[in-house]
Amino acid sequence: MELFCLIIFFIIGTVFGSFYNVVGYRLPKGESIIYPSSHCPNCNNKLKTLELIPVLSYIFQKGKCKHCQTKISAFYPLFELLTGILFALSYIAFGLTPNLLIALTFISMLIIIIVSDYKYMIINDEVLIFFGLTLAVEISIIYGFNTLATHIVSAVLAFLTMYLIKKIGDFLFKKESMGGGDIKLMFIFGLVLGYPMAILSIFVGSMVGFPISLIMLNKNAQHIIPFGPFLGIGAIIILLLQLDLDIILQLYN
Repeated sequence: MELFCLIIFFIIGTVFGSFYNVVGYRLPKGESIIYPSSHCPNCNNKLKTLELIPVLSYIFQKGKCKHCQTKISAFYPLFELLTGILFALSYIAFGLTPNLLIALTFISMLIIIIVSDYKYMIINDEVLIFFGLTLAVEISIIYGFNTLATHIVSAVLAFLTMYLIKKIGDFLFKKESMGGGDIKLMFIFGLVLGYPMAILSIFVGSMVGFPISLIMLNKNAQHIIPFGPFLGIGAIIILLLQLDLDIILQLYN
């Protein structure tokens, strides 16, 4: 049963990951996420059902469009696979509990943000508003309005802390050190993870992303890198490991 559920969540994750790729690519450009249907960006041929199977279609077609033979970016199947893995890990971490719903919603938002911020350096307000409201409703239903109020306080504190960090960074570097989307994103981190863990996600993401950022900076003539993906990585690690302040304090005792 456990293995069956694990496989199901992995498959569901890859399917949703395919859709999140579309949202992350189209929304920053102001395009509809529904129309036109999935198509080859080179020959505009509408993709058929067998060409839309997450991960497997890319493998069977050897990474090329079936019609014009243009190479397809490996970014698509990698994020489908990543979403599938994260959905499966969420099931392992939370089981079939209400918390699983919150985890999957939170991870879904982060996948879209990682795609859009990496590709366009944009974190869309529409994504933050939709998932922020969805998560607030889920928290209120699962834990009650009193708990939601506490989480909102944490969210505001996380937002203000990130805003302060941005202002300090702007002063030190004499230029824009952080995008507004990163600050708004921290509000949702506080809503889901709580205030201390939301702030910790900044440091976890920075540590994980440091070697990656060095490579990106070396290849980026403008020396600008998106911070959203690293924040997302940090938040996912904290979420799936279910870290909280008590656990961290115990590690030092």
